Amino acid sequence: MRVLVVGGSGFLGREVCRQGVGAGWSVVGTYHSGEIGMPGVEVRRLDVTDRATVRALVAQVRPDAVVSTPYRYGDWAVTADGAAHVAYAAARAGARLVHISSDALHAGRPEAYADDDPPTPIFPYGAAKAAAETAVRAIDPNAVLVRTSLILGEGSKQVQLCRDALAGRATLFTDELRCPIDVGDLAAAVLELVGADVAGPLNVAGPDAVSRAGLGLLVARREGIDPAGLKTTTGAGAGVVRPTEVRLDCSRAVGLLRTRLRGVSELLAATAGR
Repeated sequence: MRVLVVGGSGFLGREVCRQGVGAGWSVVGTYHSGEIGMPGVEVRRLDVTDRATVRALVAQVRPDAVVSTPYRYGDWAVTADGAAHVAYAAARAGARLVHISSDALHAGRPEAYADDDPPTPIFPYGAAKAAAETAVRAIDPNAVLVRTSLILGEGSKQVQLCRDALAGRATLFTDELRCPIDVGDLAAAVLELVGADVAGPLNVAGPDAVSRAGLGLLVARREGIDPAGLKTTTGAGAGVVRPTEVRLDCSRAVGLLRTRLRGVSELLAATAGR
């Protein structure tokens, strides 16, 4: 199996590359400004906003599958247009496409979102992710669109944000619920989906819904940090418009995948002596 990981220098992309190499696959990873620096990965620089360059690279690599992970918060050209360029190139090459999407394309509600619930974005990043999905589905109806949530693990920006809030350097919302997932679990699921007969949106996230503030408390307990200094507020209090309660119903993915999707309570369980 030859797989091209677009965005291989990112947090998820690096783990997909690592696990792909571990499985004995031929892995090509792209980067734009970061580094991959991983044994066994063929590295290529790529600007996903340049459609011709994307098409040329995919034609040159000739992958069996493409895992598309690129995004840049606040950058429509990378998040939306870039996803469309990758999908177009993958389709022309006849490669299986696994596109990484986000729960940020939902507005939030008390009920869990099913796989096929249509996007209801309420802020620019969510709109960009929704536009990316629309383009990918139009270009390649056989692609699978992995809707995921906050990604945890060693080096996670989400965990670092919690540490910053515990140190008084950032603020966490009490009314923004998500379903965090471990980067290793997500990468394993993505690689499974490369060979699976699955198309369209698929929720792949952890089973536990937790607020960002609640996540901060779990990080504090696990790392032995006094939570008294945790800075919290509500989205309304901060004057921002962001999704609130976004729970993903992942029952279909759980039934399809061998990979066990662990919840945040298990991932951040308190460790004695830490």
